[in-house]
Amino acid sequence: MTALRRLTTTEARLFSREPVDWGLALVFPSLLLLILGVIPAFRSPEEGIDGVRMIEFYPPVMIAIGITMIALVTLPQRLAVYREKGVLRRMRITPVGPRQMLGAQLALSMVLSLVTTVLLLVVARVVFSVELPQQPLALLLGFTLTAAAMLAMGLLVASLARTGTSAQAIGTVLLFPLMFVAGMWIPRASMNDVLLRISDLSPLGAGVQTLQDAATGQWPQPLHLVVLLAWTVVCGGLAARYFRWE
Repeated sequence: MTALRRLTTTEARLFSREPVDWGLALVFPSLLLLILGVIPAFRSPEEGIDGVRMIEFYPPVMIAIGITMIALVTLPQRLAVYREKGVLRRMRITPVGPRQMLGAQLALSMVLSLVTTVLLLVVARVVFSVELPQQPLALLLGFTLTAAAMLAMGLLVASLARTGTSAQAIGTVLLFPLMFVAGMWIPRASMNDVLLRISDLSPLGAGVQTLQDAATGQWPQPLHLVVLLAWTVVCGGLAARYFRWE
């Protein structure tokens, strides 16, 4: 077992001892989908959107939000706390090193995001009879690029926040406008042209559309792939430039 794998396993074990954190990361998106599904209007076909039920637009949104909650709230807080308590500084004198700690956190975040995605798809299918994505490879591509963009943004938050509390606060403040442009309150299909363009250029809006395209059997649009890659490169580059180990 490699050092990175051992460290990732250890981080997962520590994370499992914090029920509020893993409950929020894994269960909250599915719970929110269930709450929306209780509303009768969400289960009835809408004439204005080609007779599609509103609930069918929300699994991709919830997948993207689940990824974002892990990337912007859980990841930055843990890294900022480790830096605040000197964990990263002390790891510099060990064979493992702080970069392995960073890799372990990213690997754990990806696994959590994947579990959240699978759980959401199961809930949507079993409870609301929403069809599974018709393009599994496109879904994997959209998931990977969305996770990469949001985790890069989370690393940027962790690099700028001085404490775990401030990292959580910054991540939470960023979460709500991203949720809005992703279609949490107004589905992308119902947005006007200006709001839709803003959504297209945001990482979460582009991510939701790639996942929505996969759900309907289409491949992601080049614009959304470029947007996700751009956010990944820019946020990842800034995070690498400003990240402090102590």
